Amino acid sequence: MLKATLRSFLAHKGRLLLSALAVALSVAFVAGSLIFSDTVSGTFDRLFASTAADVSVTPRQDLRSPLPTGTVQTLPAALARRVAEVPGVASAHVDASVENVVVVDRHNRPVGPATGAPTVARNWEETGRRPVELTSGHTPRGDGEAVLDADTAAHQRVRIGDALTVQAQPGTFRVRVVGIATFTTTNPGSALVYLDTPTAQRRLLGSAARATGISVDAARGVSDVQLKRRVAAAVGTDAYDVRTAAEHAKSAAASLGSFLKIIKYVMLGFAGIAVLVGVFLIVNTFSMLIAQRTRELGLLRALGADRRQVRRSVLTEAVLLGLVASTLGLAAGIGLAAGLIRLMGLFGMNLDATEMAIGWTTPVAAYVVGGGVTFVAAYLPARRAAAVSPMAALTDTEVAGVGRPLTVRAVVGAAVGAVGAAALGTCTAVSRTAVAASLLGVGVVLTLVATVVAGPLLVRPLIRVLGGAFPALFGSVGRMSQRNALRNPRRTGATAAALMVGLALVAGMSVAGASLTRSIDRQIDRTLGADYIVQNRTFVPFPQEVTDTVRHTPGAGVVVRQRLAPIALRLPDGTRVETVVSGYDRQLDSVAHIRYAAGGTAAALADGHLAMDAGFARKHGVRPGTVLPAEFQGGRRARLTVAALTDQDQAEGFGVQGGLYLGLGTFVRQVPGAADAALYVNAAPGTSTARLRSALEKTLVPYPNVQVRDQADYKKLVHDQIAVLLYLVYALLGLAIVIAVLGVVNTLALSVVERTREIGLLRAIGLARRQLRRMVRLESVVIAVFGAVLGLALGLVWGVCAQRVLALQGITALAIPWGTIVAVMVGSAVVGVVAAVLPASRASRMNVLAAIAHE
Repeated sequence: MLKATLRSFLAHKGRLLLSALAVALSVAFVAGSLIFSDTVSGTFDRLFASTAADVSVTPRQDLRSPLPTGTVQTLPAALARRVAEVPGVASAHVDASVENVVVVDRHNRPVGPATGAPTVARNWEETGRRPVELTSGHTPRGDGEAVLDADTAAHQRVRIGDALTVQAQPGTFRVRVVGIATFTTTNPGSALVYLDTPTAQRRLLGSAARATGISVDAARGVSDVQLKRRVAAAVGTDAYDVRTAAEHAKSAAASLGSFLKIIKYVMLGFAGIAVLVGVFLIVNTFSMLIAQRTRELGLLRALGADRRQVRRSVLTEAVLLGLVASTLGLAAGIGLAAGLIRLMGLFGMNLDATEMAIGWTTPVAAYVVGGGVTFVAAYLPARRAAAVSPMAALTDTEVAGVGRPLTVRAVVGAAVGAVGAAALGTCTAVSRTAVAASLLGVGVVLTLVATVVAGPLLVRPLIRVLGGAFPALFGSVGRMSQRNALRNPRRTGATAAALMVGLALVAGMSVAGASLTRSIDRQIDRTLGADYIVQNRTFVPFPQEVTDTVRHTPGAGVVVRQRLAPIALRLPDGTRVETVVSGYDRQLDSVAHIRYAAGGTAAALADGHLAMDAGFARKHGVRPGTVLPAEFQGGRRARLTVAALTDQDQAEGFGVQGGLYLGLGTFVRQVPGAADAALYVNAAPGTSTARLRSALEKTLVPYPNVQVRDQADYKKLVHDQIAVLLYLVYALLGLAIVIAVLGVVNTLALSVVERTREIGLLRAIGLARRQLRRMVRLESVVIAVFGAVLGLALGLVWGVCAQRVLALQGITALAIPWGTIVAVMVGSAVVGVVAAVLPASRASRMNVLAAIAHE
């Protein structure tokens, strides 16, 4: 049996190749994501370990904001002297480092990464723990001198002696580049500007008496843990975080982990789609191979092979296929990881491909995924093979089970579909977002399973409609292509399911994305009353001088400032919610149209008062007049009175909830030193909006990162951000289509082999090669369009239900992107044509006499 299995595997290796490619794709994404994330993690671990001080002291950060607030937490620089006197301290120096600066050259062009990575300005200290070393020029000495990292200097063509302008929160100042420093470890993609310590403290933090941290080196024989304990006892831990080098590296790695998780989850999403679609391909392939080998398997049974041996034979073929595919996928995954490393280099993160990390978990995961997928997918066909009767060897038929009733599928599909539909229906009715989202996920999975199971039941009615015009348009060739697709509903359903999965995903996400876009457009139209919004390109708050420049711009009328800060509220229901609060000037009504369920703008912005979203307030038992304990960064505490409830239907995103805002007077008292995140500007009486825009853009030329946006620009900004998510979905669609094409090609190729004698007879009675190719193409097209119809219908239902769930978060508008739907339908027909090229060509090249004599 083993010898027969190996011979069968080698005899059908061409037919199994397409299935192997599908498995290899999924393995490649799994292996590539693991290798890439391990490589980045290992590289940054080395970076953090080599640059972290033995012990570091930083301001305590109890609150973290999902949005950039521009606030820099500092501690007294004099604390370094107290730390230096702690027994076991070899040296202690202050750190002055900020990431909220913009550096421009003499042409007002930004000098820094264009990828969203920060530009970091910090003090230069003579220590062996810097990530860079001076390679030309000299260190900064006094005000007006700076050192720039070599990567940024090369990319922006900056040389020693060039003048740069640094726009920091305390104010703008000019420096001359006096040195170039080269990274000794991985460049994380940031731009580094070094100043001497007194200048950095004064220019970046606003005072030589402030620092952002203290780095401490241990004396010989003193461990980091011992030193941390002593330093913590000396400075206290109520206002400061004291960490060892290992703890600092772990914290930095945790921050990096969120970035790595995004990449890993995206790639694993691709792998998941490849696995899911590949399962359909493998099941279909093995089912067809077993159907074609009915007589062969029957002969083996007649010669004495029992059911278990036949089943084991088929599963052995699957394992061999999985081993081959996993090996190919692992090799492709290494190449994919190398490509990602090079891609990161284009974005400024210069990883070393020679340090690629391939842990033992990567090949294990590769072979578990590859082998597991093929084994599971081949199990049902293997059981079917074991059920072949020895008498089948005496019959002429080679296609077993074509006409078996679909009763079991109908019952199972209806039952699972009913539960899935109930979950989807319920998710649109419940009022709690978490429950609704869970029900939506259950409904999506169950309806997908039900459609796959019951798909063959829909083949005959739908394909009769979809291919109904074929006989009229293409005559007998069209009729035969339609009947070929109807011949085996199980095969047609499984082939179309591969395409259906990808298209259902794309349709659902497209509806959700379009609904999100339309809802936000409506919110902008309904709430934004300002002529223009002035914001930083990266949404980082800008210096006070930008606000002053805007206010003094000719034609500028009302200018309302917005500032952001993290806040924690203790609510009446006992929950503690960490979110973001905004601060506004009292003229807020001039630039915004706010609907209130209780109170008004004047009350909301009064001293010690707070405005809150009405839905959030109801959820947590808050009423007008409720006094809430509030915590701000730096340990500041206040009691704020809820004086207004808004009814805006605003979408909550980025972890921001509650729709909280208060007056700038209260805000400044609790968050001193915060910078403006946005300015809402109206034209002065007698000034046109076009003239104001021209004036604003002219006066803001020295600040290239600051942009002037009107309502249309703001909508486009939101659309572009949503489009990033949709592009990911379209990439998943592309992958699903690639595998679906492999599936259609595989099905048609095996179908051509199965119908060899039939094709020979058709050719003998006068069917031309061109007509034969057309017949195969039409069959492919109708199968692809059938899959598209199922996928789009399913995806539209998912999308509508997802929008109803999102409505709980303010996404109240439903939008269906009909253009995308039509384009996908047309594209599916093209997919069918492309998938049929090779099978149709092979069928048309058959020798007529040999085909007729085929057994």
